[in-house]
Amino acid sequence: MKCIMAVIKPFKLDEVREALVAMGVSGLTVTEVRGFGRQKGHTEIYRGAEYEVSFLPKIKVEVVVADSLAERAVEAVQRAATTGQIGDGKIFVMPVENVVRIRTGETGAEAL
Repeated sequence: MKCIMAVIKPFKLDEVREALVAMGVSGLTVTEVRGFGRQKGHTEIYRGAEYEVSFLPKIKVEVVVADSLAERAVEAVQRAATTGQIGDGKIFVMPVENVVRIRTGETGAEAL
């Protein structure tokens, strides 16, 4: 199994969710996060004072899939999240050793 963690622009969340559900993903976790990468933040003006915003709002999407679906899931997220602009985000793929469904005690791919 693989854990796919994607950090994306907030307005792309619905498109990413729809792409993952369309390919058969049965659940995902979404977290509102803040961070920066190559964008390095930006400057804003509030009540006449200029200030720098170092951490930009992002969305972190996490999903665990069977090894056979991992590559397709990454491609689906990449297609759905891209705008072609700096700050589109990153996708991380990590191995998952085991999964346990708390309610039933099922383990492994059956717990997904």
